[in-house]
Amino acid sequence: MNQSEDIFARLKEDHNRHRDILDQMAQTSGETEKRKELLTKFTKEVKSHASAEEQALYSTMLRKPPTTDDTRHSVAEHHELNEALNDLAATDMSSSAWMTKFKQLDHDYRHHIEEEEEDHFPDFEKHLTDDDRKHMREVFERRKKEEKADAEVTPEKKSDAKD
Repeated sequence: MNQSEDIFARLKEDHNRHRDILDQMAQTSGETEKRKELLTKFTKEVKSHASAEEQALYSTMLRKPPTTDDTRHSVAEHHELNEALNDLAATDMSSSAWMTKFKQLDHDYRHHIEEEEEDHFPDFEKHLTDDDRKHMREVFERRKKEEKADAEVTPEKKSDAKD
């Protein structure tokens, strides 16, 4: 496996784990320990993944003019998804509103990662050097671990969120 396949394969590995957690969350109901546990797991996974991805992949791609628009788009979506996660955490798990918000988050997140995997990653690969690939993988692994240790569920209604 070359370094380019390695970083993108590593990101997709996380995405697949996230899809699995979303599938499990969709099977829960009410304010149960399982739902709370899965929401915490998903939140820590996604927040740490997004931060590490921005520091490794997207910081590199911002320096490549042909990829800056797609990079900015993905980073903006990370911000929107973070707000949606916080809003979901601030919603009563036993209410119908929770499942409505979860379904929207599920849809938006799957759209985001499919766009990355199908559109952005193949395009980004064309613009990378071997040094870029090595750097991205090292930074991603280090930052993911550090970010995950600090990631937490931060309940905040979207209506209360600061711009």
